[in-house]
Amino acid sequence: MEGYLNFVKRYPLISSFVQFAILGFLGEIISYSLRKKLKTIGNPFQIFLKILAWGILGIVIKMGFTGSKGSLKALIENKLFFNIKESSFFYALTLSTLTNTFFGPQMMFFHRLEENIITGRKDFKGIEFSLFSLLWFWIPAHTFTFMLPKDYQIGIAAIWSIVLGIILSIKK
Repeated sequence: MEGYLNFVKRYPLISSFVQFAILGFLGEIISYSLRKKLKTIGNPFQIFLKILAWGILGIVIKMGFTGSKGSLKALIENKLFFNIKESSFFYALTLSTLTNTFFGPQMMFFHRLEENIITGRKDFKGIEFSLFSLLWFWIPAHTFTFMLPKDYQIGIAAIWSIVLGIILSIKK
């Protein structure tokens, strides 16, 4: 665990890339497997591009988390929001809500755009359900995430991608 924490602290963007490249794509594989559609995951080059896209998404999410934390801190410092303790549940819930309402939709459209480029799709079919997942899945999940120490947050966020992949495969 110490090696993991050292890696995350020393290389925050690289570690975000690696964690999402591995865990995000693993979630996609599990989702396809549960739906018995593993053959449709793509050719080897598309698989490489999907892993790359998940890694890039990890960097985007790391920056989004950092930006959201800075935004909430600025709101509190400028007395535009309640003065809440960073270690509290309410802080984590507020940060998760802020992150998933202001950053989440753009991130989801970006991720879908990546997927469309890789697969040659030209639509955003099903994006409504993805956006709705911000409310029923991502806000509660990231509330838990933001209650953890900073160095664990991206790893847990990547693990949530696996959980959502399983949930979505069951839904379909």
